[in-house]
Amino acid sequence: MKRKPVILVVLALLLAACGGAASTLTEVASTVAPTEKPTASPVATAVPSPTPIVLTDGTGREVSLERRAERIVSLAPSNTEILFAIGAGDLLVGRDDFSDYPPEVEEVTSIGSTYGGLNTEAIIALEPDLVLAAGITPPEHIQSLEQLGVRVFAIGNPMDFQGLFENLTAVGTLTGHRPEALALVEDLRSRVEAVAEALEGVERVPIFYEVDASDPSAPWTTGSGTFQQHIFELAAGENIAADLEGWLQLSLEEIVVRDPDVIIFGAGPFVPTTVESLKLRPGWGGITAVREDRVYAVDTDLLDLPGPRLVEGLEAVAWILHPDRFDG
Repeated sequence: MKRKPVILVVLALLLAACGGAASTLTEVASTVAPTEKPTASPVATAVPSPTPIVLTDGTGREVSLERRAERIVSLAPSNTEILFAIGAGDLLVGRDDFSDYPPEVEEVTSIGSTYGGLNTEAIIALEPDLVLAAGITPPEHIQSLEQLGVRVFAIGNPMDFQGLFENLTAVGTLTGHRPEALALVEDLRSRVEAVAEALEGVERVPIFYEVDASDPSAPWTTGSGTFQQHIFELAAGENIAADLEGWLQLSLEEIVVRDPDVIIFGAGPFVPTTVESLKLRPGWGGITAVREDRVYAVDTDLLDLPGPRLVEGLEAVAWILHPDRFDG
């Protein structure tokens, strides 16, 4: 069933109130003779329309909403986390299969996987007034939803914390939770600054970050132009793949030559790698990080998911590289 516009509901309530006042005046007039002319019944005052929200999304598209979004479908886990982080989780009526944080998101209707095809019928059935896409959302998915009359706002992949803060603020504006979003940004910014202050003057530590080891002889990592590189720089790490661009595979031979002091790999439910299994890989025993037992697992969502927990990822990496600079 379609939702009535808020302004119509407000006008209906005002008119009903006026109608009640008029009937009361009629009953009194039938028993008491008026000594002066009756006053006119109250007239409904026009309710001003909400100010439209106009923002440019991560694809450069200008997106306009007549009022704040009230029924949202998220197409990516990072978007889902952002909504809950700014106190707008109750506006979520649908989410993708991979959105699993915070735990209460499990109660939200799933629209299925967003990899490959997109279940537009399931999305339409939820009657959203806004769909939040992400950098991983294929352009054709956005186009198919727009052709069906669905408003879509794409949140771009941030390259640094300022970009993340801008994303949080944008979602806050779209949902009517801007004050909460700004408060969250202030808290996250202070945590980033605290890390920078703690690490002032330290020597950078060579680090290798393993994103995926489907092929242990040439695992995937990240180079320059990625958020992970931004985190490693802030954590006073020296990414051994920093001279390379984007997401790429690095051969075992190249990793051995570059010889990192620390190895971090993304851990999660679908990642079979453990600290011990990595150290036992053929040919990895000669790497300094393995020899000195400085191999660590970090929740992949803290480093690879462009949401507010990236600050937690920064704190984790900073502690791993420079434990003497932090208490506890």
